[in-house]
Amino acid sequence: MSQQNGFGSGFVLGSVIGGVVGGLIGTVLATRNEKQIAGQQNSSLQDGSEISFGSEESIELARHGLEDKIAQLNLAIDDVRQQLGTVKANSLEQE
Repeated sequence: MSQQNGFGSGFVLGSVIGGVVGGLIGTVLATRNEKQIAGQQNSSLQDGSEISFGSEESIELARHGLEDKIAQLNLAIDDVRQQLGTVKANSLEQE
């Protein structure tokens, strides 16, 4: 009976300590990641290679890129439909 009492309090204590340690590790990793991202943004601004996302040209380029990706996805979907159709037809013929 004393083992059950020890298990319950140990479980609760381990959960609390694990939560605190996990929170601290997550905070440290998140701040380190933020610093890396901020450093990359500063270096890209210094290079002058940053694209102005509000310009008409960049919006048009993004739209064309998305249209190309959509066309590729549609072709891939059509290809899978054809493959599934032949698999389904073959399975019906075997029955």
